Amino acid sequence: MFKSFLPASLISACLLFCVCAHALETPASHAIIVDFETGVVLASKNGEKPMVPASMTKMMTALMVFERLADGRLSEEDTFTVSEQAWREGGWQSGGSTMGLAIGEQVPVIDLLKGIIVHSGNDACIVIAEGISGSEEAFAQEMTQRAKELGLSSAEFRNATGLFHPEHMISSKDLASLASIIIRDHPDYYALYATRDFTWAGIRQPNRNPLLGRFEGADGLKTGHLSQSGYGLTASAIQDDVRRIVVVNGLEDENARRAEAERLMRLALRSYDVSTPYSSGDEVGELPVWLGEARTVPVVVNESVLVGFSRAEKSGVRAELRYSAPLKAPIEKGDQLGELVVSFDGEREMSVPVFAADSVSKAGLVSRALDGLGRSVNGSGTAPVESSDAS
Repeated sequence: MFKSFLPASLISACLLFCVCAHALETPASHAIIVDFETGVVLASKNGEKPMVPASMTKMMTALMVFERLADGRLSEEDTFTVSEQAWREGGWQSGGSTMGLAIGEQVPVIDLLKGIIVHSGNDACIVIAEGISGSEEAFAQEMTQRAKELGLSSAEFRNATGLFHPEHMISSKDLASLASIIIRDHPDYYALYATRDFTWAGIRQPNRNPLLGRFEGADGLKTGHLSQSGYGLTASAIQDDVRRIVVVNGLEDENARRAEAERLMRLALRSYDVSTPYSSGDEVGELPVWLGEARTVPVVVNESVLVGFSRAEKSGVRAELRYSAPLKAPIEKGDQLGELVVSFDGEREMSVPVFAADSVSKAGLVSRALDGLGRSVNGSGTAPVESSDAS
């Protein structure tokens, strides 16, 4: 992919998650665009800052059920009883999102999941929490523990519903990662997120995801809204076998959420590319060696370099090898010698460490004397970057 439009020294690179994500211009207070296949963050605005997730919390509530269904701790036919607390805090009279459950009902797990995913039912969440852990508080503690085990380091859950609590927070980056986990590990249950409507107790309620049926390839996930959070959405869509995840939060109303989510998803699928120009162990160039038996040493990257780039910025991307001069022999294979540094339009910069691919011994006395005559003994240096055949 890269060689089709970039010369050898022009690559846009990021290691693992893209630490140098493109700055995202959006009226949302928090937003992120992530490539599903690689996990590369393509663009971000406050993506790593914890925020109030509102009902986007319910993705984690659902995941706790998906995992128990997968390992046999639960079955779809298992039933949980609707408590008075679940009815009072999550039923119609609460004024919030509800499945419309009645006190004392015995509800199958699969229907509770539909109530959570399609209706955003607070009552369904509380019934699930009480049925699994005995109380919503205990379930929320388990949610937090499991989230951190999955690498969602910003997650702090205080309930199963997403109703406001000052300590209930998670970042948009971690919400995107949570969405990826659901899509990758639980594809059968992920299909529930594309359900357009669900009827319970004779009342039909539509899915609140504004992209379903409006944006080609959109098939999940979850909306959220509180006065403290504004309007938010975690969304995923796939086109031409490319899936992207978008998270937005802090928008002023439903119309703004719909319009901005659609705009960012279109941007996600049309304006960014991802590739792997270098795999672990690939040689990226050579660095000069002072007073060594060899005049240069090849350098490699020790981890695969995942690459996310905006198609609009490709002509402004530059890369070079930087190192502290002089590199004095002896050098041992595996020594870190410098960095592959990538700049984006002269404004953003990231670096990937590079390591010696070979050992270089000290040269003999005469060779060292001759070598020292023409070389600087301090300062810094740069070297060209080799092209990659990766696609």
